Amino acid sequence: MINKIGISTMIFFFTMVITNAQTNEMEKLPYHEIPDYPAEFNSATVIARLIDGLGFRYYWATEGLRESDLQFKPNDDARTSQETIDHIYNLSKVIVNTSLNKANKVKSEEVVNFAEKRKKTLENFKTAADIFRNSSDVSEFKIVFERENGSSEFPFWNQINGPISDAIWHCGQIVLLRRSSGNPFNANASVFTGKVRE
Repeated sequence: MINKIGISTMIFFFTMVITNAQTNEMEKLPYHEIPDYPAEFNSATVIARLIDGLGFRYYWATEGLRESDLQFKPNDDARTSQETIDHIYNLSKVIVNTSLNKANKVKSEEVVNFAEKRKKTLENFKTAADIFRNSSDVSEFKIVFERENGSSEFPFWNQINGPISDAIWHCGQIVLLRRSSGNPFNANASVFTGKVRE
């Protein structure tokens, strides 16, 4: 028969395992802090840094969201935080597909929970930023959409004012929504420095 000390030890052990797993997961996700900036300015490094800034903002806008935050919306005509996160995820796929020179195809969405979607979104931003950072000419990257009735292609300019800017815009909406649902953005995450203040 397990005594009270044994039960307490087991509870402590499992709590430490779960805490450690959560800490390791946080460390595995990109953009807990923004990467160091490049040594030189060019179109590729500027675009990469813009996406890094987006990744940092998205990380902290979505960090620690509760189910009640995800379902919150200020009125019947507004999107919930979850719907906004879904939209940012789709934008992240357009951004990463452009970096990989892959067409964006209309297909049924794979089912992923919030944690998986957040992870994939951050990884998409990181993959795209790393590819652009090491490119010599971002104008070579096109946005391509393939549909049943044909395909369309857009220059990289549309990536800047389209998916990247749109995703930044929606990160701000998540911050506002979570503040309204009583779970504000971590004030120690500095979007200016891209670091977390101690």
